[in-house]
Amino acid sequence: MEYKYLLDLDVIDIERLKELLININAEGKIIIHTGYFRNLLNIEEIRGLSASLLKLSEIAQDYPKISIELTSYLPKNLNYEDFQSNKAHFLITLAIELGAQIVTSDPLLREMCYASRIKCLFVETRKRIPTFTQYFKEDVMSLHLKEGTYAYVKRGKPGSWKLEKVTDKILTRNEIENIAREIYEIAKSSADPSIKEIERKSSLIAQFEHYRIVLTKPPLSDGTEITIVKPVRMLKLEDYNISPKLLERLEKQAEGILIAGAPGMGKTTFAQALAEFYFRKNKIIKTLESPRDMQLPPEITQLSKTHGTSEELHDVLLLSRPDYTIFDEMRDTKDFELYTDLRLAGVGMVGVIHSTSAIDAIQRFINRVELGMIPSIIDTVIFIKNGAIEKVYTLETAVKIPAGLTEADLTRPVVLVKDFETGEVEYEIYVFGERTFVVPIKKTEAEEKIKDNIVNLIKKYMPTTEMEIERREEGFLVKVPINYYSRIQHKARKKLERISRKYNVKVELIPL
Repeated sequence: MEYKYLLDLDVIDIERLKELLININAEGKIIIHTGYFRNLLNIEEIRGLSASLLKLSEIAQDYPKISIELTSYLPKNLNYEDFQSNKAHFLITLAIELGAQIVTSDPLLREMCYASRIKCLFVETRKRIPTFTQYFKEDVMSLHLKEGTYAYVKRGKPGSWKLEKVTDKILTRNEIENIAREIYEIAKSSADPSIKEIERKSSLIAQFEHYRIVLTKPPLSDGTEITIVKPVRMLKLEDYNISPKLLERLEKQAEGILIAGAPGMGKTTFAQALAEFYFRKNKIIKTLESPRDMQLPPEITQLSKTHGTSEELHDVLLLSRPDYTIFDEMRDTKDFELYTDLRLAGVGMVGVIHSTSAIDAIQRFINRVELGMIPSIIDTVIFIKNGAIEKVYTLETAVKIPAGLTEADLTRPVVLVKDFETGEVEYEIYVFGERTFVVPIKKTEAEEKIKDNIVNLIKKYMPTTEMEIERREEGFLVKVPINYYSRIQHKARKKLERISRKYNVKVELIPL
């Protein structure tokens, strides 16, 4: 009786296959379907397949009991499109008709074979350590490779890094293509489909363990280039210099959060820390990512924008009812629409967005949603710079005469953008005519002087970190914790009145 082995060539570990065939003293035919040769996307896949076939031919030469056969036979009612769309079903059907057993390194295909009562020879794969990992020392943020140049790494931390050359020789096309082929083989052979996030004719975006890999080649780029990014360290929310006031807001009130900042400043790291913080508070968390590069507990489901439509993701998130959804890298209008729709439906949203300032993040919603709805969608904006929180804004709506206008009949709804820690209005956003204006509220030297006088007075009786001073049209509202209120009312009331008379403003003291 002649044994037939139907090879799952995409995921098989050829070296391990050789060892297994020798150990079981196998004999017969190794059958490879020609479907593997169709629709190859790039030169790396062609070279990878050629290398696998070469290794197989070496097995056949060394062990005469084993031969290799190519077949283009199509099982009944199946075609090459079925091979591409549902390869497991195709191989199982083919194995039945040929009387062969399947040889694979894919655990899922093995389980399907057992369920279908098909003989399966399972080949354990070795854990592969990619060549590029040798460049990643403890403080290396990213690796930059391109043919015709030296290899470089960024060392340091967000906002404080330096570029270093790590090779003495210029990378040749052959060297860079060998690394590219290794990346394609990892992405193609892994049983985990999430490793290969986005693959196009001239580019690949993949996530391998902690490494985010971006590979481009001609004609998209002028040469093969590989950029690999790795988080320098994992942080918890407690590692950030967060005031008790902000921590309380994140825990109890904030549900429409934007995390803003320039590329590489640590936005995703903070979003990851916030996701783990909510998870520790027994919240149901899901993420929307592209690629899925957050390092999170398995209890947090990571959804891919690449592999799902906006409508599908909308339905999944609404029906699964998470407490918070972390939306990493909001880019286009559809992303903003999805964030807005889910937020208005009551889902807690945390959006990560590129911007050069905190106010720029808010402006990206203008003209995408009605102005009056923005405070219902966004309640907290956290701006990250150099890996730390630099600015926090809150938003609310008021009906008033906008800054810069004077006529009473110009009163209209205005979105107030306030500094979270001080309560002072820093921007007003309003519609005048057909245009939307974002107006900075300039602080005068007199206002700063009044505020300094109030702070200097109050700090004699309590820690100033626990007080709030809010600028109002008629003056200043001073908020102090209730346990200090009586003392300050008794000790400082007359002095506050003197400040009020001196500068002709109203200074009101109330308990928090």
